[in-house]
Amino acid sequence: MTVTASHDIRVEHSRKRVRIFLAGELVADTTAPLLVWEVPYYPTYYIPAGDVVAKLVPAGSASDSRLGEAELFTVQVPSGAAADRAARKYPASQARQLHDAVRFDWDAMGEWLEEDEPVYTHARDPHTRVDILASSRHVRVEIDGVTVADSRSPRILFETGLPPRYYLPLSDVRTDMLRPSSTASHCPYKGTAAYWSVNTGKGVHEDLVWIYRTPLPESQKIAGLAAFFDEKVDVFIDGVAQRKPQTKWS
Repeated sequence: MTVTASHDIRVEHSRKRVRIFLAGELVADTTAPLLVWEVPYYPTYYIPAGDVVAKLVPAGSASDSRLGEAELFTVQVPSGAAADRAARKYPASQARQLHDAVRFDWDAMGEWLEEDEPVYTHARDPHTRVDILASSRHVRVEIDGVTVADSRSPRILFETGLPPRYYLPLSDVRTDMLRPSSTASHCPYKGTAAYWSVNTGKGVHEDLVWIYRTPLPESQKIAGLAAFFDEKVDVFIDGVAQRKPQTKWS
């Protein structure tokens, strides 16, 4: 794997086979994708133009302050299904590796595969590690001065670049305060999370608690456990109040 950077644009070569589908039909198939960090949190796949099998119909242009002028394309597959303006190229980018590469809008495509396994939300970051460790730390969570969780058997999830997350058995959570939410989120390392809001009797706090009921195989240790946004609640570890972390969820 090689790493290059041009004007703060980070690009890496991946050796994974990546396939993209739209309406069940192949859009691209490559064993030489590029990983490009357009945002700090995770990379985006760029596909060599020669490995794109779908038809790319010119659909205008757009500018990007870091990557330069983009050529936009509508993606068409033989069945007639299309994704409007869902692909782009940067043929004059200061990052020369991108000149002959195509970026597909993740959500506009039907499915992404890394090797033969589906991947969700965004490309996996090869520098991100997820460790889930059983612990005997005493974790207590307060909201509005009310204790809503109290556990001495958390599982602590350590994920690169994020604060530790404390996953607690539901038996240690005041489930009578939880209110189901229609919100869901997706993580390429953990799977799909469902959410609860919390009614403390002093106020309702939306989407404050999440659970992975059927996490991906590598994250099975947190199956059925509840976690709180530590950015928005008061957390005490072994009796010591914790400073609220500053993240994009703060």
